[in-house]
Amino acid sequence: MLMSRSRRPGPRPTDAPSAPTSGPAARVRALLPAVFAPLAVVLALAACEAPAPHPLEETRAWPGAEWEAWEQPEDGGFTAEGITRMEAALEELDTSSMKVVTAGRVAFEYGDVTEVSYLASVRKSILAILYGIHEDRGNLDLDRTLEELDMDDVRGLTEAERQATNRHLVESRSGVYHPASNPGDNLADAPEPGSQAPGSYYLYSNWDFNAAGTAFEVQTGLDLFDALEADLAEPLGFRDFDRERHRKGGDMERSVHPSYHMHISTRDKARIGLLMLREGEWDGEEVVSERAAREMTSVITPVTEMNPAARRDGPHGYGHMWWVWDGDAAQGPFEGAYAGVGAVGQYIVVLPALDMVVVHKTVPGQGRGVAHGDFWEVLDVVVDAWCGTECESADAG
Repeated sequence: MLMSRSRRPGPRPTDAPSAPTSGPAARVRALLPAVFAPLAVVLALAACEAPAPHPLEETRAWPGAEWEAWEQPEDGGFTAEGITRMEAALEELDTSSMKVVTAGRVAFEYGDVTEVSYLASVRKSILAILYGIHEDRGNLDLDRTLEELDMDDVRGLTEAERQATNRHLVESRSGVYHPASNPGDNLADAPEPGSQAPGSYYLYSNWDFNAAGTAFEVQTGLDLFDALEADLAEPLGFRDFDRERHRKGGDMERSVHPSYHMHISTRDKARIGLLMLREGEWDGEEVVSERAAREMTSVITPVTEMNPAARRDGPHGYGHMWWVWDGDAAQGPFEGAYAGVGAVGQYIVVLPALDMVVVHKTVPGQGRGVAHGDFWEVLDVVVDAWCGTECESADAG
């Protein structure tokens, strides 16, 4: 029987990282830099060998209008005791909902997965998919420069900054350190303007990400949210999508490039995760090419080159607006893994080694939110509960 529980909603809208101030996660992070810090248990689990996956050729499925669920936890690759521990971990947080999908079927649900709310920086990973779709169609060229795209900003770009390419924007390596129209990045840690050539230095920058939204519209001639509806919501069969909720925002006196926050339900985010797990395929149709799906989720910036330096203590490098497990962390269940990550508890995690998608959400304005470290602890519990083909049903014998 599928396990599902209700939970009060969570957090405030912001892209800024959050961290707990007490409990085991805080004590671990006290020994590590606080920005996007990992937990030691994440690395310990990553060093394990991946549990045996299900026989995928027999069990893979696609959601229709509704998701199909496994009959019981063991069918979906989890122990019943593991499901109980997952619920208990979520009860301690301001999680509004979480959904775990294995082999295309629902293995675990918690809270209201139909509620639509803000995705924070997960928007960037979704934009990366739209880039892949339109690059496949020949509608844009990632190697065009800002100069060629006739893009500028409030303070004016220098000639050197105008040589940054669209590719540098989606990799967050432009070398442009102008103020962004919205907060929640590492621009406060930026080097001196003009000190880094385009493409040479990674910095998590909302200027790059927002400019990437502008560049997408300049090259394709499409409104970004119209593309979201036509290229993802419709072909993937989103159940809760409302185009009218999507508006660009930010302080246009700081930057002419607006933010493009998205509002999507947990169950529809899971469809995005499954699309990426299947490397761009959706029920026999190519939505985005395998080439593009692999490129955006491959390590462009290895963990050893992440900036500021505190990010090098985490498990992630960076691709095209996706966080990618890298180095010693990219082993066992986290081999080939990647995630869309947003402030206050927004996540799409794809674990190819387990044929698994984990989607987590909070509702801004209705709680404290869920800090990154606390979510990574929950993810550890999910991975630890996985038993693959070795599950034994409680009803067996």
